Amino acid sequence: MLSKCCLAVLAVALSVAGTPARAMVCMEKSMTLDEVVDTISAQKGCESAMKVFQDCQLTASGDVQLGAAVEKKCEADFKPGLSAAQTQAYKSEMHACDVKYRNKSGTMYLSFTAFCRAEVAQRYSQRALKAAGQKAR
Repeated sequence: MLSKCCLAVLAVALSVAGTPARAMVCMEKSMTLDEVVDTISAQKGCESAMKVFQDCQLTASGDVQLGAAVEKKCEADFKPGLSAAQTQAYKSEMHACDVKYRNKSGTMYLSFTAFCRAEVAQRYSQRALKAAGQKAR
């Protein structure tokens, strides 16, 4: 006969094995982190990508991947057209986000950094689209 301790360990192991890895509820459905990244990447533009990021945020280290997907989506609107000085200014603003919470511990600060970086990319996208006479997508 199994002891109570062994039964408890077995019960925990079975309950962990039955749950999906990194699943979250996002956009009213269960999605993995990779599925949310794919959803962000599939958005038509920076604004809608940022909206998905805000709706699906974890306030933890997983937001780093989500924020990076938003950065990539937003950068498509402006990065090819930046001058050397503008590129340096963009890098400087991103670096400021990186150092803002550098000495803080906890995964929520990784999330704060990811949002800071995504917001910088979003602002650059908005400016570029405005200068081009396009509406933010």
